[in-house]
Order: sequence, then structure tokens, then C-alpha cells
Amino acid sequence: MTDSRHASHVLSLQQRATNIRRHALLMGQIQGQGYIGQALGAADLLAVSYFHAMNYRPDQPEWEERDRFYLSIGHYAIALYAALLEAGVIPEEERETYGTDESRLPMSGMAAYTPGMEITGGSLGHGLGIAVGACLGLKQKGSQARVYNLLSDGELNEGSTWEAAMSASHWQLDNLIALIDVNNQQADGHSSEILAFEPIVDRWQAFGWYTQRVDGNDISALQAAFDAARSWPEPQPRVIICDTRMGKGVPFLESREKTHFIRVDADEWDKALTALEQGV
Repeated sequence: MTDSRHASHVLSLQQRATNIRRHALLMGQIQGQGYIGQALGAADLLAVSYFHAMNYRPDQPEWEERDRFYLSIGHYAIALYAALLEAGVIPEEERETYGTDESRLPMSGMAAYTPGMEITGGSLGHGLGIAVGACLGLKQKGSQARVYNLLSDGELNEGSTWEAAMSASHWQLDNLIALIDVNNQQADGHSSEILAFEPIVDRWQAFGWYTQRVDGNDISALQAAFDAARSWPEPQPRVIICDTRMGKGVPFLESREKTHFIRVDADEWDKALTALEQGV
């Protein structure tokens, strides 16, 4: 890709990320609260996943050869819905139903309800194990599809995550790309203080994974990391550790001390949307 085409693609991905943030804010406004900080923080890695890396068909969400995106952290559902809306997997008119009765967009992700929601998240620590099983199954079928699994730094507290990490390395699952959202926030406080996860790169490398760590709000860095993960020649699972900022793109939300679950005053939603559009 030439420098000019690369720059144009980065700008396109940045706009996709902004659109994902807008979708999330508009859904959050319906309920007046939610896990909006995570959605804003993860928007860049979702944009690169869906509009640079993944192979899928928006009008055929169950296409057999699709790349799968597994949302281990079920409470991030609003973030994935925003990406699926932007990708055209979910019709935009459904955005207004978020979290309401009979909606296909419940506040916690449920695979039975939502097109493109591959697994039902909930109790943390399950997603990577499901992804390992899916990758084994895809290999047995001879499929070239990949599984992308988004998990949180809080899930590194769970022993099941590390069992899955060890299994993935043992089975040489080079069709698995794990994405860790390191925003250092969980319900009880800072993730690093609840149960320290550093040195995180050394730990994943010790488990036999091809490991990269990037600024998860830098589109160019993410794009390069995804490309390196997909092209890595060794028979290893791959992990991209993404340092993100909660509330990214809306400064007054970025600056809040506790952002795991945000209650936003009624007049602040329009201010948040304006701040996002102005890029200030």
C-alpha cells in the first residue's frame, strides 16, 4: 500500500471509529447510563477489526467462512452493537431499541438475540476457552477463518483464561487472535490494584503466544499490529494487548475518575456528541 493510500485508509478507519462512538452514545442516551466508557475506549480496535482485518459478509452473518469476533466481556455489548451497526450487520433503525423489551440489542450480549453476536458473554473468563474450541473446530474443517476474541484486563484475574491460553499454545492455534482491552478499570477499582497483571507481555510470551502491545487508541499502530498478527509465520496463537482510555473521544468522560459504569446526566449526552464531532 502506497503512503497516500495508507494515509487515506487510516483516515477512513478513524472516521469509522468516530461513527462507532456516535452509535454507542446514541444508544447510551436511551438508557441514560451504561458501559459507555468501554465502548468509547474500544472503538478504535473495533474499527480496525471490522473495517481492516476481518473477512465477513454483513448480509450473511452466519456465512460459514466468516472470521468470528467473540466478545468475552458481555457487558461491552453496547460497543459491539455500535460496530455491528456501522458494519451494516444490524439495521440502523434498531439502534433506538437498545435495552428495551423485545429488542435484539439487550444490555448484555446474547448470541441468541443479535446478528453478529457470536457468543453469549457474562461471567468473565469464558470467552477465550470458547474461542480455543472454535479454532480447533475450524482447523478440523480445513477452514481458513480466524477467531478474534476481545477480552478485558479484568479477565486476566480468571484462572480459566490462563488454562485457555495454555491450551491455545499447545494446539498451535495460529487462527486465534486475542485482543486484550487494558483500560485498568473494573467494578471494584483499578485492575492493576485488584490483581496485578504486569509484566503482561512477558506472561503471554511465556505461555507461547506471539505477543504485541500497542496504544489501543492509535489507528496506525493497531493496523500494523493486526497485519503483523495475521502474517506471523509461526504456528502460534497471537495476542494484541491494547492500552485504551476509557471515554476516549469525549474529554469530560475521559477525565472522570470512575468510569466502569457511567451515569450520564440528561443534558450531558448532547454535550458528549458535540465534543465527539468537534474532536475536542
